[in-house]
Amino acid sequence: MPLPSLVVPTYELILPSTEKPIKFRPFIVKEEKLLLLALESESNIEITNAIRTIISNCVLTKGIKVETLPTFDIEFLFLNIRKKSVGETIDLTVFCPDDGVTEVKIQIDLDEVQVQKDPNHTKNIKIGDKFVLEMKYPSLDQFIKNNFDLEKISSSQTYDMIIDCVDKLCVEDEVYVFSDYSRDEWVTFFDELTSTEFNKIQSFFETMPKLRHEVEVTNPVTKVTEKIVLEGLTAFFTSQ
Repeated sequence: MPLPSLVVPTYELILPSTEKPIKFRPFIVKEEKLLLLALESESNIEITNAIRTIISNCVLTKGIKVETLPTFDIEFLFLNIRKKSVGETIDLTVFCPDDGVTEVKIQIDLDEVQVQKDPNHTKNIKIGDKFVLEMKYPSLDQFIKNNFDLEKISSSQTYDMIIDCVDKLCVEDEVYVFSDYSRDEWVTFFDELTSTEFNKIQSFFETMPKLRHEVEVTNPVTKVTEKIVLEGLTAFFTSQ
């Protein structure tokens, strides 16, 4: 007689990008092992790949393609999967900002961690008098492909990311869809922009929604209290 199958609970949350509900389940033991191995490797790429696999397994809503979800959706979704799987708090060790040396242990309530949206953010970027670039958010696959690391990202990776995130170019009544043209043609278009115009496009990434949480930390040596900003998913799983 085979062992009975366990019934795994299901939950629902609202995706930040679409504000539509999505159903998911907690991750199971074999998926947790996959995550732990990735965390032990301290490789952003391995951690990201493990997260992608776990989310693909745990999302129950049909029609959701994890590889095309914006990164901030993936981060928020995974944090909630982790919360239902392991617990509603995470313990971290951080360095006090005032001296950069003293370590302090903190506990984060995951219910308080949300995707924050900049009210000035827009996906439509006006270039000159006639052009409007419509952007799309970078997916997890794009981050992996570019070996995206916020602390070590190169100018060429930034350029590649911008091109990958173009959806279409609107010129008065004409619409130029990204997929209808070669990458070289888009590179030529961007090479002809002024620095001011290019900076306007970069602001799309600087202001786009992000998983972000502030916490106050008091240095036990200096007694100085300062705020630490936790940003991005890996900030909630590794010591700062």
